Amino acid sequence: MKQCMDSDNLHRRLSKIEGQVRAIDRMIDEDIPCEDILSQVNAVKSAMHKVGQIILEGHLQHCVKDGIQHGDADKTIASFTKAVERFANMK
Repeated sequence: MKQCMDSDNLHRRLSKIEGQVRAIDRMIDEDIPCEDILSQVNAVKSAMHKVGQIILEGHLQHCVKDGIQHGDADKTIASFTKAVERFANMK
């Protein structure tokens, strides 16, 4: 699966998200207003959604494309459908 992902980009994004989560944790201890904390929670949520988009796009561009061209197209489409459902269920 690693070959279908832009792993450097994903690692950079996830490191940034880790920093954002740590900052939220500090904000709670520092008695920052709830609205400000919620803004940061939303930023993390949006960043994670983008990570999911990148993974899904890589899956489509590599795994699905290769599966349709060189493998079992029906199985590949079913697998992609499952991946899209999982992505769509991210809230």
